[in-house]
Amino acid sequence: MSTALTSADVTVKRASSRLTSTLPRATASVGVLAAALTTAGAAVLRAAGVPLAVYGQIPLAGFAQFTFIAALIGGVLVAVLKRRSVAPCRRFFQITSGLTAVSCIAPVAFADTTASKIALVALHLFAAAIIVPVLARRAN
Repeated sequence: MSTALTSADVTVKRASSRLTSTLPRATASVGVLAAALTTAGAAVLRAAGVPLAVYGQIPLAGFAQFTFIAALIGGVLVAVLKRRSVAPCRRFFQITSGLTAVSCIAPVAFADTTASKIALVALHLFAAAIIVPVLARRAN
């Protein structure tokens, strides 16, 4: 979308940047969606008897907060890569694959039960499966 401002002899055209108009919106949207679905998944797992505990039970709001923060970090990463990388989409997938793997280390190492470990890793992968493809489309 472009806006043109005209004066007597001066015409100024200002085009909205694709980065500033769609990336923040996509980041916020996918963050809210992933947070809601991950929290719903955690609630279902908890109702099924899986403790979801790491040195004590994790509150459901914690799933939403950390998932949304992860989406925001992903959005910032896309913005930086679009400005500094020759192949931002490829680089984004490489970095997020590594970050997803690293994020699974904590549940495996510190969760109280085996069921918690499996469920928390599954929730990490579930959130990444929602967030990464949406943000990767914005990296092109």
